[in-house]
Amino acid sequence: GGELRCSEKTHRPSAATVYVVGSLLAHGDFYREEPIASFAWPLLVRAGGLAKVEGGRLRLTAKGRTALGKPSAEVIRQLWQRWLSCALIDEFSRIEQIKGQRARNVLSSAKTRRQMVAAALASCPADEWISVEALFATMRRGNMSPTIARNEMALWKLYLVDAHYGSLGYDGFHRWEILEGRYTLAVLFEYAGTLGLLDLDYVHPRGARDDFQDNWGGD
Repeated sequence: GGELRCSEKTHRPSAATVYVVGSLLAHGDFYREEPIASFAWPLLVRAGGLAKVEGGRLRLTAKGRTALGKPSAEVIRQLWQRWLSCALIDEFSRIEQIKGQRARNVLSSAKTRRQMVAAALASCPADEWISVEALFATMRRGNMSPTIARNEMALWKLYLVDAHYGSLGYDGFHRWEILEGRYTLAVLFEYAGTLGLLDLDYVHPRGARDDFQDNWGGD
């Protein structure tokens, strides 16, 4: 209907677009004040070729109009497959508290990382709950680690709050859970979860992840 706008440069949906999409989701977004599914959907439909930006506005393509008459599962499968090969953003950029990501030659190939996470998701048992910790352990044992930094020098350019004191290059400050683990959660929560490829169990925040709090700036 011409109500949705996305940046032609960054591909990201505008705040007004995120609000409109959120208001139309069948059960709302995952969290009331945190756009996740409402941020992901415009990116997913564009990556899947179902829509394109014309004059700053998102418009259905011929493929998108055809998809409206197809079984949902078939369309969702195609969207996920397309996302794995040509996502419009690096999902790690959604972890906004980790700075320095835009520096040159810091991050590894997002496509390679994304496919590692997809392989890990495919290895999960069907119709069973699995904890995040169990998934992380499987990934590390099975050589499915979505390595974030290009090399050890690149780790020094990633930081929390302050580029010197908060650098993740220090020993013990770039634990797997903080970088690879957070990236895994971003892909699964915001994109695979939005598409319904996995169910997400929301529990009381008591016991939430605190693995970053020992880092300088983690408070």
